[in-house]
Amino acid sequence: MMAQSQLTSEKLLERILSSLNDDKAEDVVQIDLRGKTEIGDYMIIASGRSTRQVSSMAEKLTDRIKQEFGFTSKVEGKDAGDWVLIDTGDVVVHIFRPEVREFYQLEKMWLPQGSSASAN
Repeated sequence: MMAQSQLTSEKLLERILSSLNDDKAEDVVQIDLRGKTEIGDYMIIASGRSTRQVSSMAEKLTDRIKQEFGFTSKVEGKDAGDWVLIDTGDVVVHIFRPEVREFYQLEKMWLPQGSSASAN
């Protein structure tokens, strides 16, 4: 059972990263949460240049996930476009405007001092 779940989260992660890349997300960071928390297997943090781009990336990502994986993600903040949280279950995605991302500094909460996450 674990192998099937792992396979699913890996495919989902790959598709999310591909979607963000297609939509020109900036400063994409992938954080492996396995063994650290039960909220998911991975966290993705990315930036968009404007509220319009942030909202658009979030909408396209959730549409692609629904089409390809057959489920609806939980989404918060899409209307404001400053910080959108997309919860797919296995992968949690945060898309920020750069100023908002700098203010909250989520990466620092999840990464030990001096380490870096894999960036794409």
